[in-house]
Amino acid sequence: MKWAAFTLALISAQLLAHSHEKGDIQVRHPWSRATPPGAKVAVGYMEIRNRGKQPDRLLSASSAVAGRVEMHITERDGEVVKMREVKAFEIPARERYELRPGGSHLMLVDIVRPLKRGERFTMTLRFERAGEMEVELEVQEQGSRRPHH
Repeated sequence: MKWAAFTLALISAQLLAHSHEKGDIQVRHPWSRATPPGAKVAVGYMEIRNRGKQPDRLLSASSAVAGRVEMHITERDGEVVKMREVKAFEIPARERYELRPGGSHLMLVDIVRPLKRGERFTMTLRFERAGEMEVELEVQEQGSRRPHH
C-alpha cells in the first residue's frame, strides 16, 4: 500500500510539474519541437484553460531563446493552408484554448540556437487579466504531433 501511495504521489508531482497556474488561467503541457542546425524559427504549443467567469486574452509572449515570439493561427481556404499573425488569442471563460500543430501556435522567430530534444526553456506569457506567467516548455523530437511527457 505504501508503494502504491508513493507511486501515485510521484506521478502526480510529475504531472503538476508541467502545469502552470496564475489566477484563473492554467497552462498545461507546454512544449516545442527540436530544430535542425541553422533553423531560424521554432514553435510553441500548450493548452490554456480559463477556469474563471470572465474571458481572458493572451496578449504576447517572449523567451530568451528567440528574438521575438509571434502568435499565429492557421486558416484553411479550400486546399490552401495559410498562417496568419494575430494580436491576441481569445481565451473564453470556463473553456480551454489549444495551441497545437496545424492550428494556433506561438512562432519563435530568430532563435539564438537550435533546440534539442529533452531540454527545457522558459517563456513568459502576458495575459490581459491574469498578468504575466512564466512557463517551461519541454522540447520534443522533430516532427512530434503532441507532447510526450
